[in-house]
Amino acid sequence: MKVFTSVVDVPDGYGPSAVTIGKFDGVHSGHRAVIGRLREVAAERGLAATVITFDRNPLEVLAPEKCPAALVSNRQKLSLLAETGIDATLMVTFDRTLADLSPEDFVHRILVDRLHAGAVLVGSDFRFGARGAGDVAMLRTLGEKYGFTVELIDDVRPEHGRRVSSTWIRELLAEGDVAHATQLLGHVPTVAGVVVHGAKRGRELGFPTANLSPESEGLIPADGVYAGWLTDGGTRYPAAISVGNNPTFEGVPQKQVEAYVLDEDLDLYGHTVEVAFVERIRGMVAYAGVDPLIAQIAADVDRARAILTAETA
Repeated sequence: MKVFTSVVDVPDGYGPSAVTIGKFDGVHSGHRAVIGRLREVAAERGLAATVITFDRNPLEVLAPEKCPAALVSNRQKLSLLAETGIDATLMVTFDRTLADLSPEDFVHRILVDRLHAGAVLVGSDFRFGARGAGDVAMLRTLGEKYGFTVELIDDVRPEHGRRVSSTWIRELLAEGDVAHATQLLGHVPTVAGVVVHGAKRGRELGFPTANLSPESEGLIPADGVYAGWLTDGGTRYPAAISVGNNPTFEGVPQKQVEAYVLDEDLDLYGHTVEVAFVERIRGMVAYAGVDPLIAQIAADVDRARAILTAETA
């Protein structure tokens, strides 16, 4: 997949292309349905399958107080998009200059002049241009003017008619329901970060953990203990993962991610690793002493092993 980080990076003569546009936060199953249809149209018409997305949620510029936390970092988003088999992603900087473009200027400067769009695929709620003045009807009118078709893609609604959305997935992660979030995402919720030195309490308890830097990428689920995977350098290891401030001890940072790799003794300090959350085992609990805590951790490890063994069976 080619990656263009600005409109001027798109080479002269690129395309013609089939294009879809959106935030693509999480690259969830709804996004993947759009991209699947994009690839079909591109193949049928000999076009380059191209995604336009943004380097930040537009609300970060337009209404910062309403801007939610991102499900994935830009690096994670590009990696997930690359897995879909598209030809290129244009990740544009969403700033005031872009926000102030009129709908026709947006179409002419980006879709027509740079990407030479032959087809544009969007959802029913698609808006574009300054103050969201452009809608699907206007896009179709501009398509007739500039020579591209517009196809409306239906929402993915797996349960009770609710549309798959990044908002729904955030709600699930806030509840710790990573298994349901995985179903909607089409991939396991994952955070990535550098392994840093912690207080070494895990090692003292007999369960040494890899502690992720607070500057990790990806949305961290609710406090609790999870079964999951730690990936280092392309090698995946089963893990029991703790998220939270460990209420048995004082002075532990909030939302700390610690992964205990099962049956391995690895030196991961300084490594950038990925931690994927498969299933929540329990919430975070304060224990009256170290011995009950050790017993509970041992039970958590046994439960994590059973969950992950079943997953790979």
